[in-house]
Amino acid sequence: MSRQLLLMALAPLLGLFILGIGNGFLATLITLRLDAAGESPVVIGWVSSAYFIGLALGAMLNDRLLLAIGHIRAYGSFASLVAVTVLLQGLVDAPAAWFVLRLIGGWATVGVFLVIESWLLTAGDAGVRGRLLALYMIALYAAGALGQLLLGAINALGPAAPFMVIGLLASLSVLPMAMIPRITPLVEKAEPLSPLRLITLTPTGVAGSFGSGLAVAAVYTLLPLYLQRVGFGVQGVGQLMAVMVLGAMLLQYPVGRWSDRHDRQLVLIALGGLCALIAAGVLLLPLPPWGLAALLFLLGGGVFSLYPAALSHAADRAPAGALVRMSQGLLLINALGSTLSPPLITPVMTRVGDAGLFWSLGALGVILMAFFAWRRRVRPAPVPVAPFSPATPLSAAGAELAITEEWVQGALEHEHVEDLADVVPDVAVAEPLVGPPPPDAAHIAYYDEAAGEAPAQRPAPEAAT
Repeated sequence: MSRQLLLMALAPLLGLFILGIGNGFLATLITLRLDAAGESPVVIGWVSSAYFIGLALGAMLNDRLLLAIGHIRAYGSFASLVAVTVLLQGLVDAPAAWFVLRLIGGWATVGVFLVIESWLLTAGDAGVRGRLLALYMIALYAAGALGQLLLGAINALGPAAPFMVIGLLASLSVLPMAMIPRITPLVEKAEPLSPLRLITLTPTGVAGSFGSGLAVAAVYTLLPLYLQRVGFGVQGVGQLMAVMVLGAMLLQYPVGRWSDRHDRQLVLIALGGLCALIAAGVLLLPLPPWGLAALLFLLGGGVFSLYPAALSHAADRAPAGALVRMSQGLLLINALGSTLSPPLITPVMTRVGDAGLFWSLGALGVILMAFFAWRRRVRPAPVPVAPFSPATPLSAAGAELAITEEWVQGALEHEHVEDLADVVPDVAVAEPLVGPPPPDAAHIAYYDEAAGEAPAQRPAPEAAT
């Protein structure tokens, strides 16, 4: 990767890191504050789900603003709105008001991600795009882990201090983006496939994306509530959440390499089983704090690796013309799972106690493991052709730009071109070029001397690698 490209990517990555420090502990802070105010788990769940509703709405709508005003001004608008909503939460503590503010904050936050993702994905060609996305993931998770570690110290400064710090960080994140050259990447909008069509094309991808949304939202919003109620203070909760995020950052890439070299369906089955085993361990074993930290480290790695593995599996099965629309549709499925997670799990916690979180995660892991095993028996896996990308779920426009040449080539090798019309009716297949090949074309002319036929074209044998 060239030095010029690194410098070009530095500003958006730095902006993401600054904003991500505050955004990393905001969900934990809101959960702890609502619990301290005596609100029920159901109310906490609905306030938490408002953020994910905003994410889903923003994934569908924010690209219009980006196309209208450009990346830099769009980033400034979204980041400023994040700062305003957080500062207002420090002034007003009514759950209904927090629901509205979290919804607006989610809409603005996914707009920030949209700007940064599309900027990075258009900064370089396909040869470096994967590394840029890896840097994106590292910046996002490192900021989240740092934010969780700072939660206890910042909360000790006063009840309004955490909201003020998050607002300040959101405002400061505009500076790197505002100081870079005003070169606006092009982003083209593409509509996603309908959920019903996605279920027909890739049931495993849909189940993995939806299950990932359920699990990730649960650990982000309800795990702090569980930890506080089992006896950890604010600082301890922040430290354990940081360990969980660290596991997500460090284990995702090894899981990705495993899925690239083996059957992805087996990887998905293993991830579902890992979630179930960790839940059983937390529920049944007398764990010291370091033992709980170890299980949460593994939980973060498993839960956050589920979505990329499911997306890569879906790309293995997708016709080339449907890759963009399929990836965007799976993003919306993931956001739907995140939205429904707190309202579905908090009633379980109300009925069976705080351990209901891990009963729910264990049941989810068993269901996913059984479903993936059934799908593998019904439809065995082909040879993997879509490399696993260790990245967080992207926005709609970001996903469009993240389609790699390997995905397209792999799909073309496993599907006939005629099949594209079934999925993407408006795909136009170009006519083959007619005429002699260029001097450096990978073809050779040959004569069938015995039959006396005219010269024909055939592909040259591939060079040994």
